[in-house]
Order: sequence, then C-alpha cells, then structure tokens
Amino acid sequence: MGSLEGHLLPGIGFFLYSLYYSVLTSLALLREQKVLKHPMLLRKLWGHKLFWQVSYEALVKVLVPIFGIFGEFFYPLGLNRLQMIDWKDPRRPFVFKDNWQHATMFGFFVLSGVVDMVSQSRLAHWGVKLERAAEALAFYVVILLMATHIENKSSMEIRVHLLLMVPSFLLALVITVEIWVPNHPPLWILKCWLGLVFSNWMFQICEMYVPTTGQPWRSDSPTDHAFLTVFFCWYMALAAAMFITIYGLCSLWHYRYSSWKKTPGARYQRCRMESTGEELEKLRAETLAQDGVV
Repeated sequence: MGSLEGHLLPGIGFFLYSLYYSVLTSLALLREQKVLKHPMLLRKLWGHKLFWQVSYEALVKVLVPIFGIFGEFFYPLGLNRLQMIDWKDPRRPFVFKDNWQHATMFGFFVLSGVVDMVSQSRLAHWGVKLERAAEALAFYVVILLMATHIENKSSMEIRVHLLLMVPSFLLALVITVEIWVPNHPPLWILKCWLGLVFSNWMFQICEMYVPTTGQPWRSDSPTDHAFLTVFFCWYMALAAAMFITIYGLCSLWHYRYSSWKKTPGARYQRCRMESTGEELEKLRAETLAQDGVV
C-alpha cells in the first residue's frame, strides 16, 4: 500500500519491536547477561496447551506482517489486488507491482518468525544462528526490492526510500555478523539503535503523506531535499536519545527492584574463639538491635 496506512502499519510494528528489543538489551546489560534471553509465551494460553514453546518476538514477526500482506491485497475492503497478471490484455502484463513487492517483504519477515518458532522449540544447538540468518535475509530482501521499488517515482520519494535503505543495509550487516559473533553486547546496542532509526524514519514517510506544515513536499525544491537529509540525521540522534532513555528507565527499575528483593536479616559477624561470655552477650545485643528486635 503506497499510502499513509501502508507505511504506518510496518512503522508501528518495527517501532514496538525496537522498543521491546531495547528493553531486553538494557536489562541484559544491567544484569550482565552473556546471552540475550527472549521471554516465552506461557505453556498454556487461554486454557489450551501450546504444542510449541513460542517467544513473543516470533509471534509478532508472524502476526504483524500477515496483517500487512492482507492490507496490500484487500485494503480498502472490497478491493482485490491478488492478481499478478492481466490475462485480459493480450500482452499479459504484470500488474500491482508495488503491492507484490510489499507483500514479498512482509512474507520474508513471516518466514523469519516461523524460523524462530521452529528453532526455539526443536533446534536448541543451531537455533540462534538459524534465527539470525533468516532475519538478515529478510532485511536483504527489503534492500533488493527497494532498489526497484523506487523506479518511476518522484525525486522526493526516491530520496526518502534511499535513506530508508541505509538503516536496512546496516541492520542486515549487523545481523549477519551476529551469525558468527553471537551474544556480543555492542552488536545488541547497535541493532537497537538501527531499529529505532528505521522505524522512526517510517513515521517520517507517513508524515510526507500528511505534512505537518499543511503544504506538500516539493520534488523540484533543492531546499526540501536538503532538509529531508537533515531530518534523517536528526532521527539518528533521536534514536540514540531514545535508547539512552530506555536504558536509564530500565536502570532505575532494575536497582529499585533489586532493593525490594533484599530481605532483612542478621548480618554475619566474626566472633573470636577466645571471646568471653560478656563479649558474646554484647555482640548478640548488637545483632538484635540491627534487626530491629527490642
């Protein structure tokens, strides 16, 4: 869907996923975890036992793109763009190019989610490498299709999609490195930042359909082109600030939660073997006073 709704859905999906991943990364760094653990769904959901142990991440990867695919072909309701070839035309031309490109992008993210589900439940040893490979493939597909997606577009649309390809390529590169260098905290942070840049820039594309100034972006204006690049740089700084904020909030929660878990009790104190009875009684009285016992 080359429209506001068509860019808003993946933008929201990527943004929520980036926030979720940023929280996981922040907590993992605070807890000094060596492995980034993803929360799993409960074994029983709505009273039914799940056949597979599924993570929230994998579920989102499958459900959100499926909604996107449905929207590409059947939104607004009543339309049907599922046709790929116009059989009524003797030349048999391909039709609905943009929709099929978007659906293909969504489809590879669905594939990534399915791979996550299978690997998390069946392939304990090779699971992580397989998950990262499928995720990297999805972003490489985005880049490949985006290269042809911008054909026959206005110069402004070409510019905004080229800028979107920058975080896409870097994300694909980082995830590819994770295949061979897993569980590396700097890569976790870089992935969070790039994900926030990618999702925030999707919102900027949405803004171009409904300009905040009330005036449309002009493809024939060098100034508009220049400011578009300026805004992209600002979005990179905004993404970094967002991750720092998330880390700070998680830090406050982590230390506050850790303090709640501490239970009061008698402190260990060394007692010399040659201590007299009076010294032992004095030490016992001090210990009771520390515990708040009168």
